Amino acid sequence: MKRLTIKDIAKEFNVSISTVSKALNDSYEISVSTKEKIQKYAKENNYKPNFNALSLKNRQTKTIGIIIPNMLNYFFAQVFNGIEKVANDRGYKIISCISNESFSKEVETIEMLSNGSIDGFILSLAEETVSKGDYKHFQNVLDNGTPIVMFDRVADSLDCDKVVTDNFDSARSTVGHLVKLGHKNIAFISTIHNLEIGRRRQLGYLKGLEDHNIEVDKNLIINIDDNYKNYEKILEPILKNNKIDGVLATDESSAIAAMKVAQKQGHNIPQDFSVISFSNGILARHSSPRMTTVSQHGEIMGETAAGILIDRLEDKSTEKKKQETIVVRTDLVERNSTKKIL
Repeated sequence: MKRLTIKDIAKEFNVSISTVSKALNDSYEISVSTKEKIQKYAKENNYKPNFNALSLKNRQTKTIGIIIPNMLNYFFAQVFNGIEKVANDRGYKIISCISNESFSKEVETIEMLSNGSIDGFILSLAEETVSKGDYKHFQNVLDNGTPIVMFDRVADSLDCDKVVTDNFDSARSTVGHLVKLGHKNIAFISTIHNLEIGRRRQLGYLKGLEDHNIEVDKNLIINIDDNYKNYEKILEPILKNNKIDGVLATDESSAIAAMKVAQKQGHNIPQDFSVISFSNGILARHSSPRMTTVSQHGEIMGETAAGILIDRLEDKSTEKKKQETIVVRTDLVERNSTKKIL
């Protein structure tokens, strides 16, 4: 049977959580009749206070919980480095968990860490959570007074601090860059089309084409759901059957696959075919040729998220600080996979 919470009691009597808390603590601020009703209901329904949750409000563990969707993604590793750097500098320990893009793993992790072992969370949503659109596990944490800072993949409906990238603007300006280099048939490859960040990048790509009066060819918008090992196999017929001279990819793995397929099919990179990828990781720096990327500044994003969370944890003022959304601007890092075509 589900354990009765303060939130459940508040809902039952249509009062705030703080009213219930005060009533259960016999506060003089609450009328006698309201107190008696709430106390009676709590007793009859076997309410037991969560001392771990209470301890969270009364003391600090100086520990932050981090939930990352996918550790194979170099961007998340960069964010993690940024978080760890600031946490260490400010005397906080971290507990890190991987959701592996799973909703149930994410819920399980949140429940496990919400027992008084951490002061706040820094996290990016699992892919399955985004597709379900179910954020109740986070709302419960926020209702219990534990702060959350979301980064990169965020839930707009939740009132918490967020650190994001300018996905739309960066995709739009990158298409503009490829057009200036002489490209007219630019493909967009996305492995995250079911995430909001993927949708924003695609909208930016479309706007970039519109800016330069280039007609949209739906065949050049390539959404891939498959395992990265199959990217080349998927891209081979598309590159063979369509006139393409440039690629903007949402991640490094699909960009490298596109580069390999184009080379196999007789293109010379960057003389007649350019490739640009989001993220700025190890793969891009060691690909052949070295890849031009849209750097999302993962480390800065991590440092920013950790700074916001720790500032909130250490804010002793009685007035609650408004939640903020910080946008980390991207940069184009030019390497050898792009060049002005003749």
